[in-house]
Parts: sequence; structure tokens; C-alpha cells
Amino acid sequence: ALSLAESRGWRGLSLADIAVAAELPVATVVRTYSSKEAILDGFRRRVDEAALAGCEAGDLDQPLKDRLFDILMRRFDAMGPHRAALRVIARDVSRDPTAALRAACGLACSMKTMLEASGVATGGVFGLVQAKGLAAIYLAVMRIWFNDESDDHAATMAALDRRMQQVDRLMSTVCRGLRRSHRRGADADTEAA
Repeated sequence: ALSLAESRGWRGLSLADIAVAAELPVATVVRTYSSKEAILDGFRRRVDEAALAGCEAGDLDQPLKDRLFDILMRRFDAMGPHRAALRVIARDVSRDPTAALRAACGLACSMKTMLEASGVATGGVFGLVQAKGLAAIYLAVMRIWFNDESDDHAATMAALDRRMQQVDRLMSTVCRGLRRSHRRGADADTEAA
């Protein structure tokens, strides 16, 4: 499917085309993956597994920014052999609102998994916001990754590091603001008493 996407595009590709290229009966392909979206979901899960394979329990001693940087770079490394196909798929999916919505939901699930593996609880509304925020970072860096053909992924790593530093600064500012607000509230309570 990925090879065909690279050479022929994703939108016009059918499961029958994929079956012919894979030299499999269409029924076997449909039984394994009921749709092209299911193929992308399966690929996404494989990439998640590859990224998680490098996680160690002792990694939780590292700063969160470093843990997330490492796990996201492992995702990019896992996708590396399929970069050209993924570039075409991303372009075609972005032109199809239904496919784009499904891809966004899948990416949010993946980012939630990456956060959990990094030691971040993702329950509730705040967890959803964190997953969507990480997905936004990931998509911004992915645009750089699509064109970063270097062996060391220097441009991708630099872009990811910049984004992670921005989030780190933002979270520090928010936390300082919350602490000040809490202190003002406590001072007001003391004065009222």
C-alpha cells in the first residue's frame, strides 16, 4: 500500500489495487484491513510500537522534555523508510475532510500513548489538551521531517527541540501565573479573615 501510494497517490488507490500488488486475494486483504484507513491505522500502531520499544523504566528520571523528544524522534526514525509515501499520503489525506478527521483522531491517540509512555497521565480534559498540543508539535515538525533527507536528521531534531523549548517556557509561565494567582487568593482570604 505504501509503495503504491508513493507511485500513484493515495486518494485513487483501492483495496483491489493493493491486493494485486501484494499478490493476494482481495478477500484476504479486506479480511486483514477493511479499508485504506484501517491500513493507515495499522501502520500508525506499528510506528507507535517501534517508538515505545526504546522506552525504559529508568527513563522517567530524565526531564519530561527529553523523554518526549526521544520518543518522538524514535517515531520519525520508524517512519523513515516510508517518508516519500507518507508525504504523498499526508497531502492526499489533507484534501479529504473525512480522512483528515480520522487521521487526526488516530494521531491524537498516538500522542496520548507517547505521553503515557513518558510518564504523563492523560485522563480528563487536561490530558486531551496535552495530547492535542503534542500532536500540533508533531505535525509542525513533520513538515520539516518530510524534507530532511540527512542521515542525522539535524533539521528535524532542531525543529523538535525548538518546539519542545517553547512548550517548556509556556508551561513555566502558566505555572508561575497559577502560583501568583493562588497566592493572591490566599492573601485575600487572610485579609478577609
